[in-house]
This record gives sequence, C-alpha cells and structure tokens, in this order.
Amino acid sequence: MLDFTLENISAEDVERLRAVYEPLAQSVRELIDATVRTQVEAADVAVAKAEIDAATARLRRKQLDGSFGVRYLASGERMAWGNAVIGIRNPIAPPVEIQHDSSGTSWCDFHLGAAYEGPPGHVHGGVAALILDHLLGEAASDGINPRLTGTISFRYLRATRLGDLHAEAATTRVDGVKTFAAGHLADDHGVTVEAEGVFIQPRWARGE
Repeated sequence: MLDFTLENISAEDVERLRAVYEPLAQSVRELIDATVRTQVEAADVAVAKAEIDAATARLRRKQLDGSFGVRYLASGERMAWGNAVIGIRNPIAPPVEIQHDSSGTSWCDFHLGAAYEGPPGHVHGGVAALILDHLLGEAASDGINPRLTGTISFRYLRATRLGDLHAEAATTRVDGVKTFAAGHLADDHGVTVEAEGVFIQPRWARGE
C-alpha cells in the first residue's frame, strides 16, 4: 500500500515511493509535450482525450487534501516533490536537479521543450524567472534553514533558446537575516538572463 504517513519513514520507503510516482510524472511531461506538438486527426485526439480523462478519474480515486507541501524526514531529507521547479511528482516541473559544488556555487543542467515556449522557439521569460528565483533561493539557503525571496530582479540579455540549458548562482554577501545572491541562465550560445536578489530567513525559521 502506498500512503503518505511519513512518520519514521525509511530511506527505502522514500525510494519505493519515488519509483512509483516519478515515472508517472515523467509520462505526463511527455503527454504535455505531445499535446502541444501533435498533428494527428480529430478522431485520434478524441480517443486520446477519453483515455486521459479515464486515467485522471482513476488517479482521483484517492488524493491528498490540498497540495503536496514540503515534507521533512527524520534524516533531514526534504521532499519537495510537488514544487513547480524541482518537484519530481509535478509534471510542469522540468524538473531541475540542483547541484552544489565546493566553491559554494549552486548549478543545474536541464532541458526545456515546447511546453515552456514564449517567443517562438524560445523560453518564456516568466519560466526563466521562475527557475532563477528558485536557484538563487537554493544558493542563499544553507540546506536546513530556508531563505525566501524578498526582492529579485532580472536582466534579460537576449531570448533563451529552448533545449538544453545551464543555470548557476551563488551567495554574494550576508547581512543578518538577509542573504544576497546572484546568478544567470545560459543556453548553448552563452548567458541569456542575469538575476540578483535578497533572500530572507522567515521568522518561523528563526524561532520567533
């Protein structure tokens, strides 16, 4: 039985849940891309819609109340599986897998296809902002206590091509509860968007 009672959940249980739900989300990502780009006949679209509606009804037989949220395990591992950027269970997330190196830089390599289009053949500016906002926040956080976006600004140097992309960010300075971070997004022709922001440790994380 698959449930979401995470008290005393083991690493093996987490991997068991991941093995079930991550492939489902990936299949829906493929469905989204196929929906955007399909050119099949109307009859095939109608059949596909009926099949999708049936699958949706099956998945709705048992659901969480509200969103997935962020779940913390006894090990300290964070399950942000519903997140719009990194959520392995969220089909609208690419998803982005963020890495951290010894220099303090946070970075990620990922792919954005047709579902993320703004200008023809290019990434929607809001999607670029979404990913950079999350990445800078990760760079500003220490892995335990979150820092939430206070202010953030973006400088769009040129349009970002759809396809394989790279983004990175790092903390630039810390002033009390405020952490300053900067980063950029790049396609195969170089940097396309620069970002800088101020991230604040919330009161609840300070024990206030």
